[in-house]
Amino acid sequence: MADLIPFDDRDGRIWYNGTLIPWPDCRPHVLSHGLHYASCVFEGERSYGGRIYKLHEHSERLIESGRLLGFEIPYTADEIDAACVETCRANGIVDGYVRPVAWRGSEMMAVSAQHTKIHVAIATWPWPSYFSPDLRRKGISLRTSDWRRPAPDTAPTRSKAAGLYMICTLSKHAAEAEGFADALMLDHRGQVAEATGANIFFVMGDGRLHTPTPDCFLDGITRRTVIALARGMGIEVVERPILPDELAAATEAFLTGTAAEVTPVGRIDGHRYTPGAITQALIDAYEAEVGKA
Repeated sequence: MADLIPFDDRDGRIWYNGTLIPWPDCRPHVLSHGLHYASCVFEGERSYGGRIYKLHEHSERLIESGRLLGFEIPYTADEIDAACVETCRANGIVDGYVRPVAWRGSEMMAVSAQHTKIHVAIATWPWPSYFSPDLRRKGISLRTSDWRRPAPDTAPTRSKAAGLYMICTLSKHAAEAEGFADALMLDHRGQVAEATGANIFFVMGDGRLHTPTPDCFLDGITRRTVIALARGMGIEVVERPILPDELAAATEAFLTGTAAEVTPVGRIDGHRYTPGAITQALIDAYEAEVGKA
């Protein structure tokens, strides 16, 4: 598309292995292990009013994700925190998105790569909303994907690893081709898991908030925040296996994630939902929590 601004050709600076460098100069080698063998982890964070929300939790998760992929990120969580703040300041980001990423370098080009250097970069840019305001008002539409989240004994499912998002891209592309905004992914057992980049919640007929148990997909930081907000408001939250047959019994549905924030769902396949009081209350509570309200 002609109006897209490529992410490799923008103004600003990127924090790269401890130094702020001009944005276009941050070019890892094409033979980096992270590109060929998916030995790469990342985070997605948001800055609201000049404050990166739950920054330290994200930095700790980045380090843990690297550990789960068998490598040690050469910075502490405090050092990554400081680098994220420094990068936002360098780019004048007050309200925007923050993307730390760590990957194995190009010293070894084979499946075995214990002696590769671990690189770390942090980029920041303005990003107001993952879904358009119109979609968010009426609720987005989801199509159930043909791809499933893998079992925890087949992939490092507790890590925010780049390779785990390959099936998310395939699922979202297929959904968008059919006029949906995103895809609902089932897990390896055929149970409801999540969307392609966000966790999912349902208000059932019992008035309680139900969400899948994150035993083979990421237990999102925003997910945990919304659960705490709901319980603080006296809303009972039930974490349990949810089967696709149960979607017809839901009265409200919404997604949670750093990018999605709290986004109402208006349709999943042939099931229709109306964003209701509980969804709106949690949208308001989350916006107040992050300082957006």
